[in-house]
Amino acid sequence: MILRDLLPNTLPVQVQGNLEVEIAQVTYDSRVVQPGALFFALPGVKTDGARFLDQARANGAYAVVAPQHTLHEWLAHTASSACPTLIACDTPRALLGLVAARFYREPSKRFALVGITGTSGKTTTTYLLESIWRAQGWSAGVIGTVNYRYNGKELPAPFTTPEAVELQALFADMAAADVSHVVMEVSSHALAQDRVRGCQWDGALFTNLGRDHLDFHADFEDYFAAKSRLFLEGLAESEKPQRFAAVNVDDDWGKRLLSLPLPGQVWTYGLQAEAKVSAVEVTNDFHGISGKLRLGEETVPFASRLLGAPHLYNMLAAATAAYALGVSPATIALGIRQCERIPGRMEPVVAGQPFTVLVDYAHKPDALEKVLQSVRQMKTGRLLTVFGCGGDRDRGKRPLMGAAAGRFSDVVILTSDNPRTEDPWQILAEAEPGLTAAGLKKTDDPAQVAHLQSGYLVIEDRRAAIRAVLAGAQPHDVVVIAGKGHEDYQIIGTTKHHFDDREEVLAYVSTRYRGQPA
Repeated sequence: MILRDLLPNTLPVQVQGNLEVEIAQVTYDSRVVQPGALFFALPGVKTDGARFLDQARANGAYAVVAPQHTLHEWLAHTASSACPTLIACDTPRALLGLVAARFYREPSKRFALVGITGTSGKTTTTYLLESIWRAQGWSAGVIGTVNYRYNGKELPAPFTTPEAVELQALFADMAAADVSHVVMEVSSHALAQDRVRGCQWDGALFTNLGRDHLDFHADFEDYFAAKSRLFLEGLAESEKPQRFAAVNVDDDWGKRLLSLPLPGQVWTYGLQAEAKVSAVEVTNDFHGISGKLRLGEETVPFASRLLGAPHLYNMLAAATAAYALGVSPATIALGIRQCERIPGRMEPVVAGQPFTVLVDYAHKPDALEKVLQSVRQMKTGRLLTVFGCGGDRDRGKRPLMGAAAGRFSDVVILTSDNPRTEDPWQILAEAEPGLTAAGLKKTDDPAQVAHLQSGYLVIEDRRAAIRAVLAGAQPHDVVVIAGKGHEDYQIIGTTKHHFDDREEVLAYVSTRYRGQPA
């Protein structure tokens, strides 16, 4: 595509050089630059793309994009006669999103696109919406935390929301495969970094907002502002004719979002009477959730094998998006029923043991609190919780995680969860005050778990922590292993080691309870 045709007229740029060159590649990685590339030198947290302008030129880039000051500094030590076309832009990430969409011929115009943002519930909602769309007979694509998938293909997900170039390339593949509807988790990082600029949205959905990513965002206001951009910029700039916004009205930040000038038709969901989509006559136990969905003026019975109150909100979110796109209540209920398992989200692990084991991805205070509160309402025995806090992430949430676990659990084992480059024991020490503040007393003997009615242990080794809680669990107890969910690795230092909570449970329980009835 000709360079001139790739540049939008919505962002100011200054050009030095030839705009009539044929661009064969758009990239921000100088290592993969090929002759004919348009290279974006993006400012970064750990390194700056400006350092790689020489490499991009040497590899054959026809044009480069960078902030004006970066180009000035580069030109000061390079021969201008050997330079590619220079494009100065103060917002290179925003330009990258728009250019990537044009380079791949705006694939999101060829299918319906729904973005889901919020702190918790995004992944489950994508699975539910995918199931509803399939029940409708639509070809569904999903981009999210667990993987990227469409038409039977599953691709690994290095990011919840891909970078702009990879995202638009994936969209192009989906469009070529005749995918009709795509749902995507949209992270606050992606919104702040303009990765989804240039997407043509049909709908945007807000789940909730709790403490997370404050190692990246300045504060809650900054975090909320990033989430709001999906609606106030993305949905507002979309050229799709019938756009909708769906918002959880039970969430305080959802109420705040609703006070803003949201584009398109606005739908609300929740358990309050004012919600346009709600649920009534709900039963919630370890067999699943059932009741009646109220969609506008229509009502339909529903039932699901998914567990816990948080999943009820995810069902309402998915139902709202589907209903806004014209899916009937009966088909929505069918899709909900057919979605029987979400990897690592209140996922039961069953191997003949006389107690319940649930593996969940909850790794932030609000999510952990909601999961444990929901389980506590259903349990008949003790609630035993294993959790940890990630290294190189927001340190302020660690005692809050401890407090959430301590308030709603009878017994807690504090352990490691991706310590990364931090000292695991320092992470544990920062989470432990939350447990003591919740009134739990510490014991150092794992054998105490079997009869302990209230208390906590600190076991740094995650495998040992899981084995300790399983060894001490009694009939009718509920064990929640939180933090990793679907993840099959533990990051220690900078190395990923294979580790799957579900596999650890199965390995221990299937051996101990082999041949015994569940």
